[in-house]
Amino acid sequence: MSRKLVAECIGTFWLVLGGCGSAVLAASFPEVGIGLVGVSLAFGLTVLTMAFAIGHVSGCHLNPAVTCGLVVAGRFRAAEALPYIAAQVIGATAGAFMVWAIASGQPGFDLAVKGLAANGFGEASPGKYDMISGFLVEAMLTAVFLLVILGSTSAHAPVGFAPIAIGLCLTLIHLISIPVTNTSVNPARSTGPAFVLGGLALQQLWMFWVAPILGAVCGGLLHRWMAAEATEDELDRAAAAQAAKLATPESMAPMPMREPR
Repeated sequence: MSRKLVAECIGTFWLVLGGCGSAVLAASFPEVGIGLVGVSLAFGLTVLTMAFAIGHVSGCHLNPAVTCGLVVAGRFRAAEALPYIAAQVIGATAGAFMVWAIASGQPGFDLAVKGLAANGFGEASPGKYDMISGFLVEAMLTAVFLLVILGSTSAHAPVGFAPIAIGLCLTLIHLISIPVTNTSVNPARSTGPAFVLGGLALQQLWMFWVAPILGAVCGGLLHRWMAAEATEDELDRAAAAQAAKLATPESMAPMPMREPR
């Protein structure tokens, strides 16, 4: 368990350092800024790289909402959820402090002005979207994110491609929602910058726990229902195939008698 928690802490540290760090340090850097598309790719690449690096150790959740969704879907033990979430929040907070430490080395850096890619709605939203828009986009996109995670890691999915699908899904999620909330879909990712910034980011943090976890629970339940339906179909097909096999003339023919020695 200790190895799993350290892996989750390191992975979430990398998520915040790579994703939020790209937004703070490189998004609008003079003449070579990576912009919204670059930041979206950065978040996707952090998950993709860590999925290959620590997926075999901890499952590479990096996200309290993902952990909750996996519990609801029956893919993760509920007893391990709280330690995982604590490790993720610690890693995210350490990542946010690291971004701040690096960014503060630039002459004239002002944390209050530059920020740390914190999430928010209303005045704190990049596009000034209200709370309802922010809540809807966070809940809906997290639900879809869980469907992609659960589907791509299913036993019936192509082996070895899950990190690519998950990383690209997170990239797409950021391309959609950065203007709305600066994109969270991850309570730990929101908590780290909010702890460093304080103020409005900390006041609005509740939404970036409630909406993603609600969306993840919905995604987990939906996947569980769809997977159960698929399992029933497979069992029905197997039963039909077995019945057809038993009904063939060859299977109904008497077994040949063995001659006595």
